[in-house]
Amino acid sequence: MTDTDAANRTMVLTREIAAPVRKVWAAWSDPDALPRWWGPEGFSCRTMRIDLRDGGEWVFDMIGPDGTVYPNHHKYARFNLSDGIVYTLHRGENGPKHADATARFEELGGRTRVTLTMIFATTREYEEAKGFGAVDLGHQTLGKLARHVGAD
Repeated sequence: MTDTDAANRTMVLTREIAAPVRKVWAAWSDPDALPRWWGPEGFSCRTMRIDLRDGGEWVFDMIGPDGTVYPNHHKYARFNLSDGIVYTLHRGENGPKHADATARFEELGGRTRVTLTMIFATTREYEEAKGFGAVDLGHQTLGKLARHVGAD
């Protein structure tokens, strides 16, 4: 696939959070905290395994407000504050790849800019994600992060 193709499959979400980067990073890097805020409004996480480090993984189910279970598997290539988080999203444990993703954290003088980037496996998956409201749902997730760190 070409770079142009990747651009047509990429979703970028950004939010400034009124908390220092170390506090925002702590919410991402604490295996007890991450499942408490991750996901859109009304969703919860049921974790099977979580290992937040370079080469680690998080196997979990997102559970929707209606009880629908969405199996997830994040495989982390990099997991550190200076480089950010680089991971692959899979549909369930070792399931098909859904997207390549990054989370970046930029210090803004006591505030933090969080940028999430997802490059979906196919243009169709990107269009389906947009169609079911992934942009709004992603912003809801970042809103839950802001509340978790006491910045909203």
